[in-house]
Amino acid sequence: MNAEIGDEFIPISLLNTYVYCPRRFYYEYVQAEMLVNEFVLEGTLQHANIDAPGEHLTAEGDLMIRRVPLSSATLGLTGFADLVEDDSGALCPVEYKHGQSGRWLNDHVQLCAQALCLEERLPERAPIARGAIFYFGSRRRETVALTAELRERTRATIAQARELAAQGTIPAPLTGRAAVRCGDCSLQPLCLPEEVRRLREKGATIDDAVFD
Repeated sequence: MNAEIGDEFIPISLLNTYVYCPRRFYYEYVQAEMLVNEFVLEGTLQHANIDAPGEHLTAEGDLMIRRVPLSSATLGLTGFADLVEDDSGALCPVEYKHGQSGRWLNDHVQLCAQALCLEERLPERAPIARGAIFYFGSRRRETVALTAELRERTRATIAQARELAAQGTIPAPLTGRAAVRCGDCSLQPLCLPEEVRRLREKGATIDDAVFD
């Protein structure tokens, strides 16, 4: 387990994980467990060229900076933006994702957290009005408005993730319609979500430490 969880910076990418599945967040952040399946590997390979740091000017004269390091002492976050575009002074963080746009806000929260870190680093460029997510699966770029509602949701997610990490108790697996997210999860062999759900349905008392 990570030591002194409450004092550590949370990787921005793990906010995405928390929104998608708090149990997975606990395994990856608190227990520092990471398993790789075909989807994780494919996403890593797709990021290979994107993750090379550097900058260049577009034909229109806009600056594009790849692999931008980010941090926020106020929010307790650290990480990277895949790309930051500077369009005549207007910053726009861009996140690249494996697959297609989902029905959840996990990608949007991660992108908004990047914008909050950029604003703290460059207050004279705030507020950042929009960001973008490019999905390899659909080859489409989605513009994301960084609204007050999304900013509030992102700050709440940061607080919830830090609270969960400090509690030291692994959450139960996802249930109901949300359980569909377990299908492609690389941590299935460790998490055993279906097995744990069945035991809970039978009223069994489960010591989740057994599954850590």
